Amino acid sequence: MSKLSSRITNLSESQTLAMTKKSRELQAQGRDIINLSIGEPDFDTPLFVKEAAKLAIDNNYTHYTPVAGYLDLRKAISTKFKRDNNLNYTPEQIIVSTGAKQSIANAVLSLINPGEEVIVPIPYWVSYIETIKLAEGVPVTLSTTIDSNFKITPEQLKKAITPKTKMIIFSTPCNPSGSVYSKAELKALAEVVIQFPDVYILSDEIYEYINFVGKHESIAQFDFIYDRVITVNGMSKGFAMTGWRIGYLGAPKWISDACDKMQGQFTSGASSIAQMAALEAVKANPEVTFGMRDAFRKRRDLVLGLLNEIPGIKTNVPEGAFYIFFDISSYFGKSFENYTIKNSSDLSMYLLESGNVALVSGDAFGDDNCIRFSYATSEDKLIEAVKRVKEAMVKLK
Repeated sequence: MSKLSSRITNLSESQTLAMTKKSRELQAQGRDIINLSIGEPDFDTPLFVKEAAKLAIDNNYTHYTPVAGYLDLRKAISTKFKRDNNLNYTPEQIIVSTGAKQSIANAVLSLINPGEEVIVPIPYWVSYIETIKLAEGVPVTLSTTIDSNFKITPEQLKKAITPKTKMIIFSTPCNPSGSVYSKAELKALAEVVIQFPDVYILSDEIYEYINFVGKHESIAQFDFIYDRVITVNGMSKGFAMTGWRIGYLGAPKWISDACDKMQGQFTSGASSIAQMAALEAVKANPEVTFGMRDAFRKRRDLVLGLLNEIPGIKTNVPEGAFYIFFDISSYFGKSFENYTIKNSSDLSMYLLESGNVALVSGDAFGDDNCIRFSYATSEDKLIEAVKRVKEAMVKLK
């Protein structure tokens, strides 16, 4: 008999974190690895945010925090939702958590019963599926293609909904594809969901500020669907605050109350110091993030140009986030020395071992035809990384 629970033995390790761990191990052995596997901005947290944290320490913000987060922060997030997204969430509808990942887990664990279905478009962020499994829900995935910019259609969504469907989870801008749903596309999806009164939407908008096509659009902006949407966001990506661990959600009051109850039994309130830093970030004009966004857009264009020089790969133009999810399926069946490429995992390990570049295989995100390339690093490293990838891939015959 296993000493571990079936809950943990059935849980898959995060493949993005696994590849990052492997990269660090090789670096510790002296290998010159360029690690493009992790979804983390390479910029430093803005100075004014760090100063707010120092002030919070000096002012003794060092005690337990309310489970839902400091009221001042929730008021500021409420104002941000209205300012940036045209969403009316009161402070009582907002829960601050230790990262957007916990916000997602709170919502899924609060709503999903064993056997209930959750629709997840492919490619998906790695933790969606495992969180659904933890809730004993049933993930139902919807395939997309690079030719459709990895977006689902309303027709696909409607066909996938069954009497057991409870939720749809998606991200825009998307990790790993960088796809951004337009206002019209979101409205069309909402018009499908509204036909099914027991189906809810979890909209992961953590990459909101890294958007290359204009204004970010939230699906909760449509009044007819607002009461069935959980909007998740956080500080990690837009403000380069990954280590601070602050995420939040806005939801109908009965859902936010449930998330408050859930969080109260897991972690209680998020870090007091990180919350006071987040308060200043949320209050700031979003223009303070534009420099980072523009740098990412420049890197995207640089990497796309270089990747497109590699024979046999296929790219599209991602409209947000900081990833390129490119199709490498034409390399399946090719070999070099002891390596034979049968899938995206084989190719990502080949590139790590032979090219000293860490990428994440597409099967981690539900699409085995692709590999995720994070361009959240310097232009010099990106140029060198693509050079190494090209040199390794042209050896495959």
